[in-house]
Amino acid sequence: MALTKCPRCELNYIREGDDYCKICKREMKGESRRDEIEMCTVCNEAPALPGKDVCLFCLKEMNANDNRGEEENNGRVGEASLGIDPVSSMDEIIPEMDEEIPEREYDEIENDLSLDALGEEEDMDDEDEEE
Repeated sequence: MALTKCPRCELNYIREGDDYCKICKREMKGESRRDEIEMCTVCNEAPALPGKDVCLFCLKEMNANDNRGEEENNGRVGEASLGIDPVSSMDEIIPEMDEEIPEREYDEIENDLSLDALGEEEDMDDEDEEE
């Protein structure tokens, strides 16, 4: 029960006994493609706009709320409107390390994380697969 690529589209996989994939069979019969209608992620009642995840009503409502928020902040949108504290420096983000890594361990870690070594391993794997 091995899978092979469809001989017509070479995109979809089919079972050994099948001639073509389901999509190609549907196209050859002349049936139109069924588009699944995505529902709005906010209200789950109306279909979402193409390329968006919300319906027209929810999108208009969200834009209206954004405009009101900008007017309240005198046109300034930022940390205060989002209710978060600004980060004043990178020192607050990067934790301080109490102990330093010994040179020998640092070299081992660097070798383990080396992109050159990973690239060489991938090349060796590719060569093994080709053989």
